Amino acid sequence: MATYAALLYYTRDYDWTAPELSETMGEYAAFGEAAGQVIQGGAALQPTTTATTVAVTGGKGGDVVIGDGPFAEVKEVLGGFYLLEAADLDEAIGWAQQIPAAWECKVELRPVSPMAG
Repeated sequence: MATYAALLYYTRDYDWTAPELSETMGEYAAFGEAAGQVIQGGAALQPTTTATTVAVTGGKGGDVVIGDGPFAEVKEVLGGFYLLEAADLDEAIGWAQQIPAAWECKVELRPVSPMAG
């Protein structure tokens, strides 16, 4: 079995706690029930206005530069992720097409490499 990160992209930034998203959240709950055996983790991300960007200029030991907000202006917003355990990419695609983000914008699948330690 392999683990895939399913990165959820949207056409706009969402506050997932907003009452007007209750129907959408119901669709995510239905996906969570259907895919429960393959979901290894995941989370919704808070809006990009809460982001902090950290960079170190000049490499290790250089000056730390901290910025408010996301690093780049983009047309799509990373809004959350799932970690899916699947036999192969085809199975991961089968699950990803059921994630509501795929109906609005895109779900990017990436194989996960475990970190040492």
